[in-house]
Amino acid sequence: MLLQIVQYGEKVLHETGKPVTKFDAELAELFENMVDTMYEAEGIGLAAQQVGLPLMFCVVDLNGCDPDFDYTLDGAKPPFDLFMPMAIANPKVELIKSKELAYEEGCLSFPEIRGDVERTDWIRCEFQDLQGNPHVIEANGLLGRCIQHEVDHLNGILFIDRMKKRVLKKIQPQVNQLKAKTLQNLKKATR
Repeated sequence: MLLQIVQYGEKVLHETGKPVTKFDAELAELFENMVDTMYEAEGIGLAAQQVGLPLMFCVVDLNGCDPDFDYTLDGAKPPFDLFMPMAIANPKVELIKSKELAYEEGCLSFPEIRGDVERTDWIRCEFQDLQGNPHVIEANGLLGRCIQHEVDHLNGILFIDRMKKRVLKKIQPQVNQLKAKTLQNLKKATR
């Protein structure tokens, strides 16, 4: 089932997620629905906050992307398609390389708005899968950036919050317009 993606201006995007405590059929269904929604929106990641749920849970899938990155999962390098799409519950990200690189990012909650964000190139992320099993992924490039972006969502941090002021200034009119439109739609919905 496709879920509605929350747009910038809704409070849930700034909420810190509650930890996932039940690894059950309901979580598995949420995973499937979020993956379907992400695919429909042509994204590579989607956080629970983006579908209106303040929960420490996100999905990531970089299948079909240029694999210009490196990774290990639990100390090995399994074929990418064996663990994608990934369910990431209760993640803890550690920045393991200090080199920061700026790349253009977008976000499904900010349609057609993009801007450069500086992020650490290598990360280590401890997380749980759909069954609650613990894992560790280390990644750089697009995979590392995607995980950082989604985990930021889980902590109520948006990609515009990570932009340098000069970058944000360029897109601020679009951001303000989106927020005004979202708030107007929310008002209409509550009437």
